[in-house]
Amino acid sequence: MKIGFIGLGNMGLPMAENLAKAGHEVTGYDVTDIRALGVRKAADVEDCVAGAEAVITMLPNGAILRDVAARIIPAMDRGAVLLDCSTVDVESARDVAAQAEKAGLLPLDAPVSGGVGGAQAGTLTFMVGGSAAAFEKAKPLFDIMGQKAVHCGPSGNGQAAKICNNMILGVTMIVTCEAFALADKLGLDRQAMFDVVSTSSGSSWSMNTYCPAPGVGPKSPADNGYKPGFAADLMLKDLRLSQQAAEAVDADTPLGLAATQLYEAFVEAEDGKGRDFSAMLPRFEKRRRS
Repeated sequence: MKIGFIGLGNMGLPMAENLAKAGHEVTGYDVTDIRALGVRKAADVEDCVAGAEAVITMLPNGAILRDVAARIIPAMDRGAVLLDCSTVDVESARDVAAQAEKAGLLPLDAPVSGGVGGAQAGTLTFMVGGSAAAFEKAKPLFDIMGQKAVHCGPSGNGQAAKICNNMILGVTMIVTCEAFALADKLGLDRQAMFDVVSTSSGSSWSMNTYCPAPGVGPKSPADNGYKPGFAADLMLKDLRLSQQAAEAVDADTPLGLAATQLYEAFVEAEDGKGRDFSAMLPRFEKRRRS
């Protein structure tokens, strides 16, 4: 398949390279001078999408997605798939999808879970919104870039699923870090804490797979000085999207709001910027009850 790939950052680069390794003809574009192995470098976004059967975008936010979409939709061939893997607001995803459908394209919003490691290993999970026909046409690409793709319904529902998932993740990571800090003050050994909670009713992905305590559980960013696997900055972005969506549909999400406020303080007023989102644990270690 001839594929255009726009956005060759930490996630997009390995995704594009995996498609090229699988034998697809991939042309890539990024605003910075990034070269991907096996990927032809495009002169601009219009060059990147010319003649492509599928165009994949991995972009920072909804505003940039809208700008890029306005340029590439008129340049794409009718019947091509426009597969956006960015994490953006639901409204932007649905607006871009409507423009693409009007131009005779097959739009999909398909944000991912799995981080940079999952992108490199080809083990991402895709949460996909759009038509069944578009999903089926893109499925071979999902199979290369990831291990699972879930069709969540019409356009925008992929973003809705990602936002809800990451709101849960943000809340559970905070309470996991709070619990370790409390256990420390109560004199409970961290390994004992992990052994109990990871096999009891308090278990979660934040505890069992991505434990924020160094030297406890599977290897995680906590064992590497909290260098980001998933940066606190990105968690804050996703939590803000969750609250934007909740406000739009009048949904009461008090814990999601509280998590957003805590990550805002951590990233913007403390030392969280550029650190993994699990670095909330050393934050709570240093704090007293207010």
